[in-house]
Amino acid sequence: MLSSIVNIVIEASSLMQTEDFVISQKGGISNIVTSSDIAVQEFLCQRLSALLPGCGFICEEEDIRDIKHEYVWIVDPIDGTANYARGIRECGICVGLRHNSEMELAVVYLPRTDELFTAERGKGAFLHHPGTGKPTKQLHVSKRPFSEGIMCTALSLYHKEHTQICSDIILDVYGQCNDIRRFGSAASELCYLAMGLYELYFEYILSPWDFAAASLILEEAGGTLCDLQGKPLDHTKPSGVLAANNKESLDRLVAIVSSRLS
Repeated sequence: MLSSIVNIVIEASSLMQTEDFVISQKGGISNIVTSSDIAVQEFLCQRLSALLPGCGFICEEEDIRDIKHEYVWIVDPIDGTANYARGIRECGICVGLRHNSEMELAVVYLPRTDELFTAERGKGAFLHHPGTGKPTKQLHVSKRPFSEGIMCTALSLYHKEHTQICSDIILDVYGQCNDIRRFGSAASELCYLAMGLYELYFEYILSPWDFAAASLILEEAGGTLCDLQGKPLDHTKPSGVLAANNKESLDRLVAIVSSRLS
């Protein structure tokens, strides 16, 4: 089934290859949607429903939430919509398949960088380059310790009331790690952590379509994730997300966050 999902996602990406899209606001200038988001989501829902009849969906646009099924697709038609609208490379399609309580399959495709990430539970995570035909590469997180780690993070764009606590946590981590990065696409950042480019990740709150697919890719690459309290992620609900290349670093990240939440 994974190869079928990949083909559907690659086909859907053609709907992003246009400069003729319309931008609308969903609740303020920080939260936008483009006509490409809508077109990609409609295409994916149609094709994925045919691939797995009787499935449910969690989708970003129109806030689709139909989870009372054994299998549920979790779809972000364009993760990093603001990047997409501005021509920035880090944006892409995220499709994850949840079976009961676990993510089973995941595809994240960044067409502007020609990076396609896939994972199947228990079978590893891989990077493909469908446009250039470069060799497929199995993904592994880095072995760098916390002190040498780079953290990808953000200031809770859609919930700016949390800016201060996010800033405090980021500064605390920054004092103990190597450096900080922000790409504006949660899925891209988690996949880059899976590639071994970065070691740490913090977001105060994300929607499930932001992290569900990429979370499996990171886990299958040897990484680990949890919510802000150190508990396993619920892929059906909004959540804070902490991630790292190993449990020791994740535990240290949880401790830093907990000190600010207490």
